[in-house]
Amino acid sequence: MVKMKRQQNLDDLRSRNVGLKVLAGAGAQIDTTTSNGRLFFGIFAVLAEFERELIVERTQAGLAAARARGRKGGRPRKMDRATVMMAMSALSDPKANASEVAKRLGITTTTLYMYLNGDGSLKEAGQSIIR
Repeated sequence: MVKMKRQQNLDDLRSRNVGLKVLAGAGAQIDTTTSNGRLFFGIFAVLAEFERELIVERTQAGLAAARARGRKGGRPRKMDRATVMMAMSALSDPKANASEVAKRLGITTTTLYMYLNGDGSLKEAGQSIIR
């Protein structure tokens, strides 16, 4: 799909007589208004695409190897089971102030509300920690 789109864009530019001419660079003299320039431009484009695909493959292989070693990846959670339980009990008090509870737990109110409702009941993220 991407290759077709790129080819359509190139064909559209060529039909409007738009070309690319590299004016400066270390030995890079590309002029897509000539057949040689289009050849070199195409070769460079294919090589760039190949390199990108290699990077994607290596990244996927590295992530798979890390998962096989037991690594999960991603950002660690700010709250664990104990902090969720403390926040639940603190917020169950109607006089409790969410910003003070969050401050005592060393988290932001945004993080607190990500795991709990204002009345201390669990949200989906909080339930996944408790389980």
